Amino acid sequence: MPVVDIDTDELRQLTGTDKDDDRLKDDLFGLGLEYEGETEDGDLQFEFAPDRLDRLSVEGVARSLRYQYGEERGTYVPPTNSPDWTIEVEDVPEERPYVTGAVIRGVDLDEKGLDSLIQLQEKLHATMGRKRAKGAIGIHDLTMLKGKSLSEEGGPSIKYRGVEPDEPRFVPLDSNEELTPAAVLEAHPTGREYAALVEGYDRYPAIYDELGLFSFPPVINGRRTEVTTDSRELFVELTGTDQWTIDKMCAIVCYALSARGATIEEVEVEYPDATLLRPDFEVRKKRVSHDRIEGMLGMAFEPETVIDCFERAGLSATQVLGEESAYDVEIPPYRVDVLHPVDLIDDVGRAYGFDALIPTYPDVGTVGGRHERTRLEDATRNVLCGLGFEDTLNFHLINEAENYDRLRVEPGNEVLGAGEAATIREPYSEDYTMVRTWALPSLLILLENNTHRSYPQDLAEVGFAAELDASTETGVAERRTVAGVLARTDASYEDAKGRLQAIARAFDVDLETPPTTHPTFIDGRTATVEIDGHSVGVVGEIHPEVLVEHDLELPVAAFEFRLDALE
Repeated sequence: MPVVDIDTDELRQLTGTDKDDDRLKDDLFGLGLEYEGETEDGDLQFEFAPDRLDRLSVEGVARSLRYQYGEERGTYVPPTNSPDWTIEVEDVPEERPYVTGAVIRGVDLDEKGLDSLIQLQEKLHATMGRKRAKGAIGIHDLTMLKGKSLSEEGGPSIKYRGVEPDEPRFVPLDSNEELTPAAVLEAHPTGREYAALVEGYDRYPAIYDELGLFSFPPVINGRRTEVTTDSRELFVELTGTDQWTIDKMCAIVCYALSARGATIEEVEVEYPDATLLRPDFEVRKKRVSHDRIEGMLGMAFEPETVIDCFERAGLSATQVLGEESAYDVEIPPYRVDVLHPVDLIDDVGRAYGFDALIPTYPDVGTVGGRHERTRLEDATRNVLCGLGFEDTLNFHLINEAENYDRLRVEPGNEVLGAGEAATIREPYSEDYTMVRTWALPSLLILLENNTHRSYPQDLAEVGFAAELDASTETGVAERRTVAGVLARTDASYEDAKGRLQAIARAFDVDLETPPTTHPTFIDGRTATVEIDGHSVGVVGEIHPEVLVEHDLELPVAAFEFRLDALE
């Protein structure tokens, strides 16, 4: 869990309160920040869940308290001035292609303010920035930069590009010696600490102004642009592997500096194929129903109370009346933790006070038991095993080649398994880069790995699959699926259909199998699985090209359909 150091005198000043330390501890505990002790300098240390990264500085904590006290309400977006500076992106290393930034003017940094800014920078590096691997922040004294104008009418610009390891020389922070980037990684303590981040790069990331290199991200800044308590104008730049991540990190830094009276000025980021205005202060919207809020928090609320709680959580909400009462909630750009309506409900609960919630007994007494979906899964497995299938449990993660290519499926088609996959942004292994969109690829992989075993091999799985769907709350439609394969010398469409008919009889549903086509199956030996009049899957004989791709020398018949069709 992240721990942030808070100077309570500064917290009182930024919050506008005269509460003593004990009362502040109680108020912060209500926001989810737990007291952990004191530093040698007398600052209080608070631990909190890593979702609220906007509270990694005293400015963010003070903002949350002002909202909780009702001194500020609703979504706030700092005003921004039109851009003067430009960041040109040119021939950057493909491993770290993204950059963003902002100009900060009129900031008043005393020693405590500078310490807080440095703490925020390092805490963001350690959390959202994944120890600088995903995103790294550079903060510079703007007066020490000399930007070259892109045109006679244009403002100053700096350049983000790749350089040869031994090409440029600059004086890094905490050094008096000019070093090349390669020498920094060998001779400088900070360079040695973060050398692994650029290990294997053919060219290193570098940021230039007209005077030369002043930032070697994600390793170290140059001494020329070092920020001190005398700095009043700053240039904030961030580089990383993902535009969304560095944009959100930039927003959190800008909000913290805005709390100290600074003015935010936009920067133009010129990519070869697009121009972005940054910082990105876009306000997102999500909808949550009134019934869901009451159901999750366990008590009844008046709509005015819910809206008040949203506003005291730093959000803006408007009631929407229709078939059910709901709220459209505006989410400020620094709230990177709000991914789902449940996160909004948590904000309502904290603003109201979890201790103030009045517990109520449910109207109906219940006892523990299996979920209906689990009962259905177990019943389906029992039927499959009774039909001679061996029940399997496979990984839900897979890669694009296994899910699509090796089964001759083109992503985006209408056939089963061709849905757009939910991918992993930074996969740990190339074998597991996405959530599978259907279970049949997993069974064919299993057959491929079992070619040394005797036949017949009849395998089945009642498992999980998912695909992107913008109409759902999470953007991903999840489902349980039933799949089976028959690998034997006499495997045929009739064998697979016969198993389906037995399953349909067991669950008292109507089965129809009208002809269809599917790239994974043989034309003329493939049918749609229709249960109670709904198209829910496919059945047929696996195409020879798919068999060869999986080193299978026997025919394979297979089927797959949605589990909920059996309800």
